[in-house]
Amino acid sequence: MAATALPAARLPAPGMPSPARQTPRRAALRDVPQLHATLLKSGAMTTSPDSFHSLLEAAALPAPATSSAHLSYAIRLFRLGPHPPRSARSYNILIRSFLRAGHPEDALHLFVEMLDDTAVSPDQHTVANTVKSCSRMCDLSVGRGVQAYAFKRGFMVDQFVLNSLIHMYASCGDVVAAHVLFHTVQVKGVIAWNAMIAGYVKNGDWKEVVEMFKGMLEVRAPFDEVTLLSVATACGRLGDANLGQWIAEYAEEKGMLRSRNLATALVDMYAKCGELDKARRLFDRMHSRDVVAWSAMISGYTQSDRCREALAIFNEMQGTEVNPNDVTMVSVLSACAVLGALETGKWVHSYIRRKDLPLTVILGTALVDFYAKCGCIKDAVKAFESMPVRNTWTWTALIKGMASNGRSREALELFSSMLEANIEPTDVTFIGVLLACSHGCLVEEGRRHFTSMTQDYGICPRIEHYGCMVDLLGRAGLIDEAYQFIRNMPIEPNAVVWRALLSACTVHKNVEIGEEALKQIVPLDPCHSGNYILLSNTYASVGQWKNAAMVRKEMKEKGVEKIPGCSLIELEGTIFEFFAEDSEHPQLTEIYEKVHEMIENIKMVGYIPNTADARLDVDEYEKQVSVSHHSEKLAIAFGLMKSRPGATIRLSKNLRVCIDCHSATKLISKVYNREIIVRDRNRFHHFKDGLCSCNDYW
Repeated sequence: MAATALPAARLPAPGMPSPARQTPRRAALRDVPQLHATLLKSGAMTTSPDSFHSLLEAAALPAPATSSAHLSYAIRLFRLGPHPPRSARSYNILIRSFLRAGHPEDALHLFVEMLDDTAVSPDQHTVANTVKSCSRMCDLSVGRGVQAYAFKRGFMVDQFVLNSLIHMYASCGDVVAAHVLFHTVQVKGVIAWNAMIAGYVKNGDWKEVVEMFKGMLEVRAPFDEVTLLSVATACGRLGDANLGQWIAEYAEEKGMLRSRNLATALVDMYAKCGELDKARRLFDRMHSRDVVAWSAMISGYTQSDRCREALAIFNEMQGTEVNPNDVTMVSVLSACAVLGALETGKWVHSYIRRKDLPLTVILGTALVDFYAKCGCIKDAVKAFESMPVRNTWTWTALIKGMASNGRSREALELFSSMLEANIEPTDVTFIGVLLACSHGCLVEEGRRHFTSMTQDYGICPRIEHYGCMVDLLGRAGLIDEAYQFIRNMPIEPNAVVWRALLSACTVHKNVEIGEEALKQIVPLDPCHSGNYILLSNTYASVGQWKNAAMVRKEMKEKGVEKIPGCSLIELEGTIFEFFAEDSEHPQLTEIYEKVHEMIENIKMVGYIPNTADARLDVDEYEKQVSVSHHSEKLAIAFGLMKSRPGATIRLSKNLRVCIDCHSATKLISKVYNREIIVRDRNRFHHFKDGLCSCNDYW
């Protein structure tokens, strides 16, 4: 079925069902007693069963929904109704009413009562609605009992009974039984198909949803908006943009996009398939958007690493009457975590408290992760401790946060507390543990945890775990051991593993293994500029300037462009972006003047520019100017200009902090009496009083 060609979206729908029959408007509750009194006076309550049933229906099934007052009145009518005894129709009305009001247990009890009533017998409508009660309660054992009764009474040929049973088995997880029943249906209508599809949706079998729909197209079975909504959701989960696009085009042509639910499902589908521009166009056309639609867009932008757009659309949402929910907040916090947008994230946390949103495990974990990724470990710990329930991911988020913020020992202590709490670690937890060992130069602990992962927890190391071990050994200067570790890996090392070794060679000036590492990386990742720059810097660190220049030349000849350094800084809820040698910022002149002042001031307390990372084809003065214009220095200068005296400056950088910027920022923190928190590609650096939390080990 996977190869089934989709019909052109412009063709009419095969066997589309006719619109549902309109139900007459029923009486309001205030009218029911008057109708009741009229029927009593006329004697119709006892002489006309249809009149009684109409009254009972008016009380039990009002439009648009059953209220508790209506239901109470209907129950009294049913219990005190006229003689002769109650009929199957009156039971059916009340059973439907219980279902509609969300009381499937009461509907089931009424069915049992009906079985004990010798004057009346359940019919096929009773059975179908009772099976729906079992679906709502997810009670397979009772459902099977009702099916046995239906078989005994000969109701298994009834379309409504079969459809209800298919839905019951599918939604309760027994899709095999549902399939058996489904194939007994001679003429399968849209309800039968939707019942099977709904069961697969509930069980998360997204591939089966798509296959069922393709089967419908093959046999030209009828489908409706409910079908398309389920299949669009499945397309999003599977990343099937082709089928999703067909559904969107079909819905557009048939005028079905007026349905907010279907339009929202398609927006979510496009977003999950990475088609953000298509999602946004459809989103902008929607006349009415609920919280699900807004959340789908925000989540889509966040997951596609377009976090600034995620926050922009969240700000747009604030101007509407739609209130965000916990799902929205998880996506917003994730975007804030990526961007380091502390103030926006704090506002989200405040909103959660003000609106008394339940601190679910997912939302609480997002808060912990957000604060940790903004360098606010104390706040991350507070969020962690405030959670009523925590799972493995919550503990893992804090362990990784501790590791990246230079609190390696605390991260390992937290891991021990996690084990004492009988929380089973995952492979991701061990990545956090090994990162903590790597950032803290805890070699023996790292070796022990790497071994324990397999021996004690049966977790097979992934490439990320091997990369952590290479990084740990390399940072500690054990270059030969790291190299042999890679050679002995049971799985093929990737470019990231070799790059970790190459980076260590640069720090520890090991040219020979650095050359070997680059030779292994180039076939795996030929266009990554960092590979060539690392080896060039390794040559430069030992004075081999000619070799360093040759590597840069080779990089240029291959058309490999250096990734520009980029730093983000948030001030008063707005995120500003700076690039190395920036020439586009509107306040460029003032910023460069501030940089010059900054450099002159730190020179007075011992700063000497380190030009090892500068261009090799310029003189020493130009090299010094070049390193002074790195993106983080521009961002720090802007922060000094725009923030109040003494305020913490926070920024994030897309690359590893270079040696010169690290030395300069330590002195800037001392001269200007500021705490400066920098998140680079690998970890956090908390600069204060001329020192860094990494202890110059990064």
